[in-house]
Amino acid sequence: MSFKELASFAVMAFSAIFFVVDPLAIIPVFLAMTRDDAADKKRRMAKKAAIATSVTLLTFAVAGNVIFQIFGITIGAFKIAGGALLFLLALDMMKATQSKVRVRPEEEEEGAHRDDIAIVPLTIPMLAGPGAIATTMVVTSKAEGRPMHLVVIVVVIAVTGALTWLILRSAVMIEKRLGTTGLNVLTRVMGLLLAAVAVQFVVDGIGELLPTLLAIRARP
Repeated sequence: MSFKELASFAVMAFSAIFFVVDPLAIIPVFLAMTRDDAADKKRRMAKKAAIATSVTLLTFAVAGNVIFQIFGITIGAFKIAGGALLFLLALDMMKATQSKVRVRPEEEEEGAHRDDIAIVPLTIPMLAGPGAIATTMVVTSKAEGRPMHLVVIVVVIAVTGALTWLILRSAVMIEKRLGTTGLNVLTRVMGLLLAAVAVQFVVDGIGELLPTLLAIRARP
């Protein structure tokens, strides 16, 4: 395995996982739900949510193959489904709107009245929601059991968790520095890149399913 191949996989994995977790897009919601909390409590929430996000994604990265086997799902089919879900998220990101795939308004409203929002709704479904879980499982399937690729995925998830913690604990400062426009610009750029990743997932999935479909069609 060449260093170039490993580096390329690392860039793809980080782009897919970090962009779909997208802690920058959560800043306005996080601040709204913790508006009456002290700064120390906000930092604790940020740390707890970051750890829970990393643990959730690592769990599905490890359990992905087992889930595929239990439900009889082919990797190709899951890549297509995951790519479609990611593309929906990417479209909302490019419009700088909060995706209903990530969180619904009633969930956000309920979170505003919770004393502890770190796990629900901050981690699930906002940070480690369906899109992030599906992306992690698809990226893990692309590792194809190669140890170094699996190590890269673990590192990427850990780095994503660390960045999520840093971003959320600095949410007030980031919002002041960037403002709504700055955050929206970053979200749109990340959405565009995520859309490209989503299309690649679908293309890979079709490529894996095509031989099976052709074989079925060729049967007498």
